[in-house]
Amino acid sequence: MSETVKKGNKMGYAKMFPLIMSMALPAMFSMTVMALYNVVDSVFVGHLSDGTVALEATSYSYPLQMLLISFAVGTAIGTNSLISRRLGAGNQKEADLAATHGIILALFTWVLFIFIGIFAVKPFLSIYGCKGATLQYGIQYLTVVLTLSGFSMIQVSIEKSLQATGDMIFPMLFQLAGAFTNLIFDPLFIYGIGPFPELRVMGAAVATVLGQFVGMVFALIVMFKKKNKIHVTFKGFKLNGSTIKDIYAVGVPSIIMQSISSFMIFGMNAILSAYKSAVTILGVYFKLQSFVFMPCFGLNQGVLPVMGFNYGAKNKKRVYSAIKCGICVAIVIMAIGTALFQLVPDKLCAMFNDDPHLIANAVPAFRTISLCFIPAAVSIIFISLFQATGKGLRALMLSFTRQLIFILPVAFLLSRFFDLHAVWFAFPIAEAATLVLAFVLFIQLTKTDFKKLDN
Repeated sequence: MSETVKKGNKMGYAKMFPLIMSMALPAMFSMTVMALYNVVDSVFVGHLSDGTVALEATSYSYPLQMLLISFAVGTAIGTNSLISRRLGAGNQKEADLAATHGIILALFTWVLFIFIGIFAVKPFLSIYGCKGATLQYGIQYLTVVLTLSGFSMIQVSIEKSLQATGDMIFPMLFQLAGAFTNLIFDPLFIYGIGPFPELRVMGAAVATVLGQFVGMVFALIVMFKKKNKIHVTFKGFKLNGSTIKDIYAVGVPSIIMQSISSFMIFGMNAILSAYKSAVTILGVYFKLQSFVFMPCFGLNQGVLPVMGFNYGAKNKKRVYSAIKCGICVAIVIMAIGTALFQLVPDKLCAMFNDDPHLIANAVPAFRTISLCFIPAAVSIIFISLFQATGKGLRALMLSFTRQLIFILPVAFLLSRFFDLHAVWFAFPIAEAATLVLAFVLFIQLTKTDFKKLDN
């Protein structure tokens, strides 16, 4: 047992289910709230006088938003994994260095998205053939969100660094502060209530960025003014190639893995553009499914550092216990989500827009796609396991297989030979195939790296 465990780090000795839930519940709650304000964002936009056009514009904008999130979260996951492993091994100095590098790398990433926001937005939307109000709304929304994305990137970096130490409360509060700020200012800027200008779709972007700014300020205050288990300092700081390499060993595969979602949605939008309202349906679905997947990702924020810590401490029994506990809880979350999408899909869609044609096509789509939820639950936990143990390429392989090797080709073929309803089956087919691959990669891990752990 390492010195860190002996000194009482709860990740090394506490009962697994209470431990994971105590760490995951704040993140699950805050991410559910984030899903709520993302949905409310679209609900407000969808009820504008030209709401269907506005929803279509935000749906076409979604791939670039996902790309932004991919870079921010992927880099932060690499930082989180390195910090938790260094703490598990009892190396405080290198854990602190990793956290400092995480913030610097977030700033570098922001510069990249400033350029994307200025130069790439219009060409990107033009690929779909967006015109008129759809193009105008998309440009306004994406330009604001991308060029001011630094607030979000710094906040996410600090969140993941603190989560690696087992602190889930403050990251939750950062997200809640941003979420509630967004919720308050969304209708004010979108509809032009009181002294606020009527910015319509751009108003949703302004409210989002304002929320991210509030969350970032809160995060910076906690990181630099409160005593934490990691210490960030820029005094005498120099970039360390070895630390950057270690962060991106997990971070780059995580970025690519999550960026694949962006390319998948881009490809699906291209396939679905041949069907009336299909792109909007997909956009509404991704907003709604965040209520199901965000709590599961919040669960991962509790499971990942526990697995990473005990892997670093060479405690095989607790690594296995964390895996089993995570899978069970994830399945329960996804089962609830599946029930909702199966039983009340019409009511879910009507929250955004009550167009009869949109609802009629959304009902079978939601019911079909939601068949993928439960197998996805297991795959998500395995992806976190590979990230926690520094096996980012295996996590990448799972995501790559699911979202490029399977979904897009299957969706394209189904669109060629069948109707729109058949296209939605690409999602459950891809998740089933991914689950099989996840088990194969997990078995390989148990036969190699896990043999080096203590029983």
